[in-house]
Amino acid sequence: MGVVEAKIQTVEEIYRLVWAAVANKQPVKAIYKDLPRLFCPHRLGRNQASQIRVLCFQYGGESESGLAPIGSPANWRCIVLEKLRAVELLEGSWKTAPNHSRPATCVVEADIDAENQPERDPQKGQ
Repeated sequence: MGVVEAKIQTVEEIYRLVWAAVANKQPVKAIYKDLPRLFCPHRLGRNQASQIRVLCFQYGGESESGLAPIGSPANWRCIVLEKLRAVELLEGSWKTAPNHSRPATCVVEADIDAENQPERDPQKGQ
């Protein structure tokens, strides 16, 4: 029988990993609500109740509500940071979708936002 390594990540470790993923525009693999998820976190910060949230675009894995086709604006998710488990940064392309402003209530006070990082999308610039 194989040994399963059960390293428990602290909220601080998870926060640092997600922060790094936003800063470097890296995809993330994690468990959320007991389901495997693949997502690109776009904004990390706090909601109106000062709870830490992650605005992310989910492109793979599973979801309670099911996933729309890749690139669909329906795949934006507002994730409770404390509920993430087994967070890993992945190598791979950054994924996003239109209507980033739709879930603006997810994070009202951003600690970091992918749109403010280098190599911005020239289509969004003035």
